Amino acid sequence: MATPLTAVSPSDLLGVIMREHRDGLVSYAEKMLGDRALAEDIAQEAIIRAWRSIDRLLGMEGSVRGWLFTVTRHLVIDWVRKPHARREVVGDACYDPVSGTGCTEAVHDRLVVRPLLCKLSAEHRAVLVHIYLCDRTLQETAGILGVPVGTVKSRQYNALRKLRAVVRPEAA
Repeated sequence: MATPLTAVSPSDLLGVIMREHRDGLVSYAEKMLGDRALAEDIAQEAIIRAWRSIDRLLGMEGSVRGWLFTVTRHLVIDWVRKPHARREVVGDACYDPVSGTGCTEAVHDRLVVRPLLCKLSAEHRAVLVHIYLCDRTLQETAGILGVPVGTVKSRQYNALRKLRAVVRPEAA
């Protein structure tokens, strides 16, 4: 059972928030991002924001846990929308160079797929990378990119149509 924040001294407040909510926040962020280390950073930032807004949290009627999860979701969305996140999506993150898994595919992707992906907008490219190279579902991709599933479907359709036109101009 969650400890009421009003029953805790201000010096112990951060410890209570971390002890009761940190693991849930990390798990929630990791499901959206697929990256444990990044999820831990996001959860830490959410807890820091809770600490900075402690007066507001103490005076609100709603759930502190709900507030923390909302902040975490917004932090994930902000991170995914940053330009650095889009550049990192098109990389070797889907391959395991240690075990050699995907080596042939990695060479093929570098020689054929990457140049084709560069012809797409960042939004279309991100959808195709998540769905086809990282083997994610439409729902997972929508969660990671912070857009509705219908938008993911539309971007996937339009991206594949554009790639077909580039690969087979006579079919377009």
